[in-house]
Amino acid sequence: AGERVTLVVIHNISLPPREFGGDGVAQLFGNALVSSQHPFYAQIAHLRVSAHLFIRRDGQLIQFVPFTARAWHAGVSCWQGRERCNDFSIGIELEGCDDLPFTTMQYAQLAQVLPALYVRYPSIDSVTGHSHIAPGRKTDPGGCFDWAQVPMPPVPVMG
Repeated sequence: AGERVTLVVIHNISLPPREFGGDGVAQLFGNALVSSQHPFYAQIAHLRVSAHLFIRRDGQLIQFVPFTARAWHAGVSCWQGRERCNDFSIGIELEGCDDLPFTTMQYAQLAQVLPALYVRYPSIDSVTGHSHIAPGRKTDPGGCFDWAQVPMPPVPVMG
C-alpha cells in the first residue's frame, strides 16, 4: 500500500521449456499446474509465482494480476540499491526462452502496453530484464531480446 510503481521487469517463460502455445504458464500463474502433465512440471509445481502480464508468441495479451496488486515475478532482487523489486515493479512475461528470437507481434504488443503504463504510472522511470535485477540467478529475457524495440519511459522535463 502506498508504494509507487517505478520499474517494469521483462521476463521470458515457456512451459514446458521451449514449447509454446500451451496452458502451462496460465496454470503456473494460477497455482493450478498439474505436475503429472509433464516431467518438468513436477519440479516446479510447488512454486507460487505470477506476473502482471503475459504476452504470447502471437501477441495475445493476458493479465494475471491487477497493476494495483503485487505480483511474484522478481524473487530475490535488487534494482538501483532497492531490494524486493516485486514491491515496486510491474512484471511482463514474454512467451519465449533465452536463445530464440521473440516475435514481431510480441514487440508490437510491448509497444502498445508500455506507453500506456507510462501514462497510468508516470513514476515508472526504468525498464529492465530479470537478469539485471537478479544477476547470476536469472538470465531472462536473454540474449535474443531486442532492447532497441522497447519503448522506454519518457525523460522527466525539468522546469
